[in-house]
Amino acid sequence: MLFVCLFSLLNSACQPAGDKPIQRWQHATEGSYAANLSNDAKYSVVSSIHHGLSLWDIEKNALKYRWSQQQNSSDNLVLLADISNNNSHALTANREAFSLWNITTGESEGYWKVRESTIRDIALSNNGDFILLGKSNGTVVHITMSNGRRLEFLGHTEKINAVDMLPNGRIAISGGNDYVAYIWDTQSGQVIYRFNHPSRVTMVAIDPKGRFAFTADSQKSSNIWDLKTGKRISQLQYFNRQEIFSSVRFSDDGTKLLTGAPTRKVNLWSIATGERLDSWRVTPKESIRAAGAVVYSVAFREKNQIITESSSGYAELWQRK
Repeated sequence: MLFVCLFSLLNSACQPAGDKPIQRWQHATEGSYAANLSNDAKYSVVSSIHHGLSLWDIEKNALKYRWSQQQNSSDNLVLLADISNNNSHALTANREAFSLWNITTGESEGYWKVRESTIRDIALSNNGDFILLGKSNGTVVHITMSNGRRLEFLGHTEKINAVDMLPNGRIAISGGNDYVAYIWDTQSGQVIYRFNHPSRVTMVAIDPKGRFAFTADSQKSSNIWDLKTGKRISQLQYFNRQEIFSSVRFSDDGTKLLTGAPTRKVNLWSIATGERLDSWRVTPKESIRAAGAVVYSVAFREKNQIITESSSGYAELWQRK
């Protein structure tokens, strides 16, 4: 691959030729600690140390709300965020507490602290009806917000690294340091499928339409599964000894998978074959030469475009081949 050095205000590091977004929006001037794009790429929630929490309207390139998870506290560092599939609510969390936000009104619908172990990952259903918390003690907690019902899934034996669930909140996926990813029923806690890995499971995702699941470990096993049969459809094809993912998204038509990594990399994959179809590298922070960036969130957009949110504080729009 040819590399060119572009000494400019926008990029102070060497980047691969062609790694230039169509558009770039700055959502955090000094970088962000967490970000999540809505499934339709219309909204983004961003956490930064100087601006707290912010919800952005991507289509209008406008700041919609500023939020503070913990009022009158210097400890407002939100490390996790999720937006419901129908864009009704946002969920944000630090290691000890979580908050639910109404995207229509901008109001908080509650702030809760967790007991015992810390929060490792979160997921939110449509309308804010159900919340999923993956915790460091190996439990996954499914909360019904209307009545406070809590179901603890106890299938894991080590700390949880990633969780996700269907928009209706009925089926969840979780993965942890015990080398296992589970698909399970959130009403009964019953295991539907168990996917074993050769190393700790670092990323999981479930297709909003209930067709597929994705699981990846800390080495070289990254798989797409058929949720109807529990059988593997494909394994992502890459040459690195290991590939760590920081974000995942299924395409609406069920043909492609989009991933982001802690190394600035964004890749587009074929669900059917696991073949890499396209790749990009997000922009690092301007103030640090040759800096890296974590890709916090990725999403598909119309006209063969994708959007990324990264730790550099930028949302970026990219063209697919």
